[in-house]
Amino acid sequence: MRIFGFFFVTCIGVSAWADVPPPITDADYMQLSMSEVQLGQMLFYDPILSGNRNISCATCHHPKFATADGVALSLGEGGIGLGPERRASVDNTPEQRIPRNAPALFNLGAHEFTRMFNDGRIEVDPKKPGGLRTPMGAEMTQGFANLLSAQTMFPVLSADEMAGHYSENDVSQAVRQGRITGPDGAWARLSARVSETPGYARLIAAAFPDAQALTFTDISDAIAAFVAFEWRSDTSPFDAYLRGATELPGLAVQGMNLFYGEAGCSSCHAGKFQTDHAFHSMGVPQFGPGKAARFETHVRDLGRMRVTGREEDAYAFRTPSLRNVAHTSPYGHTGSHDDLARFILDHAAPSKALDRFDPATVTLPDLPDADDWRHLNDPAEQAALQASIRVKPVSLRGEDIAALVEFLGQLSDPIALKGRLGVPEAVPSGLAIDR
Repeated sequence: MRIFGFFFVTCIGVSAWADVPPPITDADYMQLSMSEVQLGQMLFYDPILSGNRNISCATCHHPKFATADGVALSLGEGGIGLGPERRASVDNTPEQRIPRNAPALFNLGAHEFTRMFNDGRIEVDPKKPGGLRTPMGAEMTQGFANLLSAQTMFPVLSADEMAGHYSENDVSQAVRQGRITGPDGAWARLSARVSETPGYARLIAAAFPDAQALTFTDISDAIAAFVAFEWRSDTSPFDAYLRGATELPGLAVQGMNLFYGEAGCSSCHAGKFQTDHAFHSMGVPQFGPGKAARFETHVRDLGRMRVTGREEDAYAFRTPSLRNVAHTSPYGHTGSHDDLARFILDHAAPSKALDRFDPATVTLPDLPDADDWRHLNDPAEQAALQASIRVKPVSLRGEDIAALVEFLGQLSDPIALKGRLGVPEAVPSGLAIDR
């Protein structure tokens, strides 16, 4: 029985009201141009957008690892290989790990995703130039078709992610000198690389027939269109259930009752995509380089507080969507947990979990001389992280966790996990593709 977005669920003699969302519809997503999608597919997999032409968007967001990379903290520029097999290059060793776990890319073309990154440092704001609030200057928010498009400006400018370090190439040099926009800026250099590669001419003309010259915002618009198309995820068993096309297994229904009921999961993981898009401190263990400027010496990551400056936002991070969560391990903003059941247990009572966290369970590619556990070994830092936790613990039995895992498995979408266009056989630059 369905009443105004609520379901009455009966399972093994137990009845419960469950505040489940209505079905996802086409109206929930942005409209797309297929010619932009096709150009974006090539750009997403092409290392041409990295300073040293050795890393692409797909390196850290690969369909083989459910649009992430299967490790806690990535090795970006200076890494070799893909996923858990990625290692530091001897000749170009990364200066540090990427500070946060690579997020999955599912449903980012949905209208309700108006904040990006774990700290929400880029978000829709109609009062700002270009309609976006970012840490960048006003001139750097102009011309992007949407928030997802604007998000692409960050990885290509990051020394650790894609740009390369200070004197390695023309793009990293421009970034280091603060030349981002303008005719000699980093964006113009990247745009010239693409437009001067013959294999892109046809794709560019089809995607942007009225453009006099390819701009970086054109590039980012195309990549955004591809991501939105390729990893739209609304054909999971749970979606079929919401549309009345199928039933869920009994254990999954128990898990759904818990998720939308006494376990309290939906208080944060709400709505059609299982996220309230808000920020919460859940005591996820902090390790790695932290989120700091090069001149800072700390290894903490204060999350949303770095954006707002408010003490109450310390260690708060954006609630992730749970679509395809059974495939997107490791979990948490540092990728602290490989196992979903264990993460649910620890998430339910984060203060106790923080005390028993075992670094030996973390999947980290080897990086020589990395001081990964400094935050964990600092009592003052651990006390500050503990003090930020304000959620009430929830007691879950083993059978409860098993039911929740079963329910979350019903959010797995085989079409989205595979991707609609897939990994191309080759890209116009002729550079090697991560497979």
